[in-house]
Amino acid sequence: MRIDIHTHIIPEKLPDYASKFGYGGFISLDHHKPCCARMMMDGKFFREIQDNCWDAGVRMKECDHHRIDVQVLSTIPVMFSYWAKAQDALDVSMFLNDHIAGIVKDYPQRFTGLGTIPLQAPDLAIKELERCMKIGLHGIQIGSHVNDWNLNAPELFPVFEAAQELGAAIFVHPWDMMGKDKMSKYWLPWLVGMPAETSLAICSMIFGGVFERLPKLRVAFAHGGGSFPSTIGRIEHGFNVRPDLVAIDNKVNPRKYLRQFYLDSLVHDPVMLDYLIELMGADRIALGTDYPFPLGELHPGSLIDSMPYKADIKEQLLSGTALDWLGIKKEQFKSIV
Repeated sequence: MRIDIHTHIIPEKLPDYASKFGYGGFISLDHHKPCCARMMMDGKFFREIQDNCWDAGVRMKECDHHRIDVQVLSTIPVMFSYWAKAQDALDVSMFLNDHIAGIVKDYPQRFTGLGTIPLQAPDLAIKELERCMKIGLHGIQIGSHVNDWNLNAPELFPVFEAAQELGAAIFVHPWDMMGKDKMSKYWLPWLVGMPAETSLAICSMIFGGVFERLPKLRVAFAHGGGSFPSTIGRIEHGFNVRPDLVAIDNKVNPRKYLRQFYLDSLVHDPVMLDYLIELMGADRIALGTDYPFPLGELHPGSLIDSMPYKADIKEQLLSGTALDWLGIKKEQFKSIV
């Protein structure tokens, strides 16, 4: 069984949010030719996508080709809309969440889903999180920061607390990358900024005491944890030599939390995958591909397949960790067990 925890989806048709709300910044879709669309932001090109980004039938055919049994659906991070007015962001979130929940309802053996919530308004975010869990989703995807708040912000803690109480899984995805104004060439926001954003998110949750205070919170981070795993030695050293700067909110060694969160397997490097398993254990690493985008794993599951691991380790990576993180049993997907 193969479960891909990191896949993105968007409705084929989006409301004209700029007209509806009276200001810009929202994504629209220009279906300029069959099976393709341009994602546009205020009339400027953002990204070209194909029908596998919205068509469940196309996705299932491609999953069959790559032997992926189940996809965990989440929105494209640019749709988070944390910068928007809170009620408007809630409107966007509800539309996206209803879309994902509808696909999960139609194809429950092939898809499960994560919602998005307006984190700039924590009270509204909690209410939408609660609704997500009622409409058949298994958690939420959130960004690596929320405007000026990092994930240690006290304003966000009630959201994490609610997620633990509800048993909701959280998937943290980098977005709105730091330093992007200095990275106009070479696709550097995606190559440099994204890994740094994910490390920022992990360190913020560790040093802010989120994991310490909420030990049952189930959080997974995208792209193999970004730059965090390769710099944990430096992070721990900083904690030890400058506790006056690092350990101001949590006096527990950051290495303690390596068994308290999850990473996806999207590292594009067998040496790095080996390292992640040695560092955290196979039961903390889950197949994730960033489908259907080109910076993802173009042949989903191929890195894990290529590794000389025993069958039980591969099974853990391909589905066991995902099931544990989602908090569901294999039997939910009866037709493929």
